[in-house]
Amino acid sequence: MLKRLFVLPLSLLFSVSLPTLAENQAQPSINRTVLLENSVTMPEYFNSKVTRVVFPPAFTTPEHTHDGPGPRYVVKGELKVIEGNKSTIYKAGEVFWETGALMSVENLSNTPAELILFEMLPVKSVNSH
Repeated sequence: MLKRLFVLPLSLLFSVSLPTLAENQAQPSINRTVLLENSVTMPEYFNSKVTRVVFPPAFTTPEHTHDGPGPRYVVKGELKVIEGNKSTIYKAGEVFWETGALMSVENLSNTPAELILFEMLPVKSVNSH
């Protein structure tokens, strides 16, 4: 009888305290930050393409264009982007909007730099890449 009285209060203590401990712990949550927002007029049909570009140290691209506009995200390194008459330096974690105008990119880092391109392409240009 004495054993039964001692075991019962301990089981009640654990059954009540364990959920209370779990409820007091902070629940993890995601952190969402808008890095860039831009309105875009698109043709009725378009394709999207995501491309990773790795630039060797101190590499500069020739002037070029892309078939579609879109956001660009610098994964690592430091890039100088010249688009039209505007020159801007972007670092890892930054995002910018490329219009599709004549441009060049220079890796200012002494290590490889990485850029993610999100392109929105008219259907006809997808087959030409």
